[in-house]
Amino acid sequence: MIMIACVDEKNGMLFHSRRQSQDKVLREDVARECGERNLYMNAYSYAMFGQDTGISLKVSEDFLNQAGDGDYCFVENQPFSYLRKKIEGVVLYQWNRRYPADTYFPLDFADGSWELERVEELKGYSHERITKEVYKSLPDDGNMGKES
Repeated sequence: MIMIACVDEKNGMLFHSRRQSQDKVLREDVARECGERNLYMNAYSYAMFGQDTGISLKVSEDFLNQAGDGDYCFVENQPFSYLRKKIEGVVLYQWNRRYPADTYFPLDFADGSWELERVEELKGYSHERITKEVYKSLPDDGNMGKES
């Protein structure tokens, strides 16, 4: 599965169980990124996306367990780090602002198990700049976390 998430400059995702921000350009870009693949999410995220996305939305509170290889999952308000071995990649949108936050993105891209594939700058509708980073998970060769 491929996770899609939005964060601020400090990797904050939520404040008092509410998303920090949203942008219609981001939703359009998510649709382009997913293409023909399914986009899984819960009802909380579906309220932001709505029905007219042009992509196949799969809405369930158990969506992280329903998504398969190559499926996209839009994550906002549910833990997902326990699925680390199933995560093939991450599409991370950064608001380039600092918002109040009490829930943070849980993955560490500097731990040696990720490769940055591309970076794009988007001009948002409500945000002057949104940075999109696309990461792929590197195969675990059994040496991760071990000293050389």
